[in-house]
Order: sequence, then structure tokens, then C-alpha cells
Amino acid sequence: MTTKRDQELKRNRLVFYERDVERLDAEIDAFLELSKARCVLLVDRDGHLVTRRGEPMKTSQETISALVAGSFAATMEMARLLGESEFSILFHQGKRDSIQLQLIGDRTLMACLFDGRTNLGMVRFYAQETGERIDRILEEISSEDRDGGLDKDFGSDAESALDKLF
Repeated sequence: MTTKRDQELKRNRLVFYERDVERLDAEIDAFLELSKARCVLLVDRDGHLVTRRGEPMKTSQETISALVAGSFAATMEMARLLGESEFSILFHQGKRDSIQLQLIGDRTLMACLFDGRTNLGMVRFYAQETGERIDRILEEISSEDRDGGLDKDFGSDAESALDKLF
């Protein structure tokens, strides 16, 4: 029996298979080639890294992913306080490096790191197109039945087995 909690979890969390990540990576690789950005992280709104492409990072990808999600959450609250439904793109400029954060769909963020090899206009232009393609992939993933071939009672059966074990 599928519980309400199971249904909510399934609705809020995407399950990615290897072929899904390969499709996302292909879109990001094309973006990196066209935009000349250094690196892209695809992060869910909870701060979990979905995939990363491009140049290696000097710091923890998990830490950056969590900070990207936190920064975006703070900006969403600022937008709400200012009467906006959302700010869908954020930009931070440093002396050497810059980062653009872009909301894709309603639960994924694309963080594009770039430097002087390109400019904000190129990153924004290609990120918009890439974001739309990634959104379509994510919509396909979320619309698929992704129970992994497990019996519908697997969750409750596993819980019962664990209860008996402990």
C-alpha cells in the first residue's frame, strides 16, 4: 500500500538513472562549448548536486551546491518581500570569476561559473536555451513511472522486515 508520505516523496524527489544524467550532461557539455563557461553544476533546490560538468573545482562540490541552493532560497524570499513571484536568475561578479544561478523549472538550479574567457551576455544567451532543454528533460523524467520495477508493497514489506530484525 502506497502511503501519502510515499506519494509526496515521489512527487518532490526525482529519481535519476544513468541515461538521464547522460542526457543532462550532453546538454551541459554543449552549453560549455558554446558559452566558454568554466563549469556548470545542476543542483536541486534542497542543495543536492545532480551533476557537474566542466573544469574541476578547487572546493567541495557539495558545499557549493548547498550554498547555491541557500543563496537562491534567500533571494526568493527577497523577491516575495518586494512583491515579485520570483527572481529566476542571479548573478555574482568577482574580480576573476563570476557565477550565474538560474532556476530551471520549479525545483532545479543551474550554476554557471565563468571567467574572462567569456562574458555575461554569452553565458545568459546560451544558458536560457540550455535551461529550456534541461527543463524538458526534467519534465520527461518527472512524468515517468519510476518505481524501479519494485512491487507496490515493497516499502511497507521492507519496513516490516526491518521491524522484525530489530
